[in-house]
Amino acid sequence: MTVTTTNGAGDVAVLLRRLTGDEKHEASAHSTLDVLWVLYDRVLRVTAQTVDDPLRDRFLLSKGHGPQAYYAVLAAKGFIPVEWLDDWAGPQSRLGHHPDRLLVPGVEISSGSLGHGLGLAVGTTLGLRAQGLLTPRVYVLLGDAELDEGSNHEAIAYAGALGLTRLTAIVIDNQSASHGWPGGIASRFTVNGWIARTVDGRDHDQIEAALRTHEPGRPDVVIAQVRRKADA
Repeated sequence: MTVTTTNGAGDVAVLLRRLTGDEKHEASAHSTLDVLWVLYDRVLRVTAQTVDDPLRDRFLLSKGHGPQAYYAVLAAKGFIPVEWLDDWAGPQSRLGHHPDRLLVPGVEISSGSLGHGLGLAVGTTLGLRAQGLLTPRVYVLLGDAELDEGSNHEAIAYAGALGLTRLTAIVIDNQSASHGWPGGIASRFTVNGWIARTVDGRDHDQIEAALRTHEPGRPDVVIAQVRRKADA
């Protein structure tokens, strides 16, 4: 069974409530819901029928330690059966606490250990270019605290130096980073030549507009600001 959504992320939120038992990462999952929905409903050129099409867009979930919203969106869009949500992380379930690309249709990378997704996105973008596949765009979703990992700073600098115009990073900013950066998250990217846009992480039109705006020869980053659950 698949779900035909009519009210956007509100419908997916109903599916999200079927995934229980990992309250520790509940806030992490909910912070990504609106961005994930906009990506799959309005932006990404990929469907359940085109998961193996070389010309599809690639979406990489680097923020993979709270994948409940990701699973809910995949179910809503028909990539996986809705019934899988009820037994997530069970002994026989294909839906783990971290998504596994070998078990979950539509998942491009196995993730959960933070700090790897952006580097993988840079490599994916370069690999597509080397194959002459210049149409697909690569999107990668990170958390703001994940930027504390040094591997991300190497990837930011390298992507900016190469001008990877087919790469878009999305950073969920819920003020959970340990240190932060003078001038905010956007400044960490723009110093290396990225184009940065900051949006309300719950406003679907703002998110879509930012994800659809690009400049030739420069990678993009969208900072989606989401209030901490305690502040909501």
